[in-house]
Amino acid sequence: MTNETQMLLGLFLGIAVMIFLVMKTKTHTFIALLLAALITGIVGHMSPSEAIDAIQNGFGSTLKSTGIIIGLGVMMGGILEKTGAAERLAYTFIRLIGKGKEEWALGITGWLVSIPVFADSAIVIFAPLCKAMSRVTGKSVVGLALALACGLQCTHVMVPPTPGPLTAAGMLGIDVGQMILAGSGMSILIFVAAILYAKWVGRKIYQIPHEDGTFERMEYKKEYLKTMDQLEEIMNARELPGLAPSLAPILIPLVLILSKTIVDFAGMPEGTAYTIISLLGSPIVALGIGTTLAVYGLGAKIDKDKLLGIMNDSIKDTGMIMLITGAGGSLGNVIKVSGIGDVLGATVVSWPIPAILIPLIIGALMRLALGSATVAITTAASLTAPLVSVLGVNPILLAQSCCIGAIAFSYFNDSGFWVFNGMFGLTDLKDQLKCKTAVSMIMTGVGIAELLVLNMVM
Repeated sequence: MTNETQMLLGLFLGIAVMIFLVMKTKTHTFIALLLAALITGIVGHMSPSEAIDAIQNGFGSTLKSTGIIIGLGVMMGGILEKTGAAERLAYTFIRLIGKGKEEWALGITGWLVSIPVFADSAIVIFAPLCKAMSRVTGKSVVGLALALACGLQCTHVMVPPTPGPLTAAGMLGIDVGQMILAGSGMSILIFVAAILYAKWVGRKIYQIPHEDGTFERMEYKKEYLKTMDQLEEIMNARELPGLAPSLAPILIPLVLILSKTIVDFAGMPEGTAYTIISLLGSPIVALGIGTTLAVYGLGAKIDKDKLLGIMNDSIKDTGMIMLITGAGGSLGNVIKVSGIGDVLGATVVSWPIPAILIPLIIGALMRLALGSATVAITTAASLTAPLVSVLGVNPILLAQSCCIGAIAFSYFNDSGFWVFNGMFGLTDLKDQLKCKTAVSMIMTGVGIAELLVLNMVM
């Protein structure tokens, strides 16, 4: 057995063991992920000490980027929910877009927001809105949240100036403006397919959140859905905060993060103004400001102990989310450090497949191996760049092929997978795979069809 074969065997064995433990035993997902990472590393030619180091480093680096954001986001979210601000936003949203179109509205919101905002951060920021919208409409929070997540994923992976597609454009020598137009255009059909699937999932996994943080699972019935008259009646009966203080904790962080993205993209020269915008626009600082606005705006009339209790209760629910998210990062880092990702990429290049799909398959396998869409795109683009002149395919399509491949395989080593599941109460593995994993495969499938058609005419 060659070293390369053994590396791939380690990956598949680790994942198989983890799935078995989660589905057939009483082993917690957190422990199963760590065991999968250890098996993958040792079987894949790492020494036990090297595997342990990779697990620890992956855990730490993942939580370094997500832990503080999740913590601040859930504290802010707790205040939004307990004060009725999230419900105020939900009612306003529904009035603007019309009853019955909530999934489309959340999806479009995600599509726009993900351009300046990291997708995981946006899920945390908008979680209170999704939950409130679920409670007041009677629609499943799972379908609503999945629609948001799909919109976020489309632009995060396909449209600059997000890092992945921006890097692909640079490596393949493509004008950024052309990449934006191509990514935006090709994402439309992918987005539509994803929203239709999210609406279907919302009926199959019918789950309504309660204000105490728990979720109620029921069999979907059409009569559970509330009419517009019922919504107006509920709204008038409750004393809810105003729109401005309800919106500020969400909108201002988004504006701050967007401002940083714009000045970076425009190439603003370094100086005092750039330093201030960069500081305020970092996700941690922006969400800290949002949480502060929630405390002193929405929480101004609430007793100090009660307000602290709301934030403490919110934080309690995030411990396991962070542990599982960190363990997913451990698995991804083991695969990266061991060289398994490189072996996967090199193997694909020699396969007898249509040239337009080579970057896509590399990107998909990198996403499967490493969990990060951005890293998957970067790897696929770096392996594809030397082949551009040989493949005879439009470079823009090759770049989008890298990106579309990176949508696939959102599963155990993807931090967004665990953030989504934790935020919206999905604990059963079958339900988890039916949501983020299944929709990512559908989105990639639609993208493949687009690439094959466009390749024939371009």
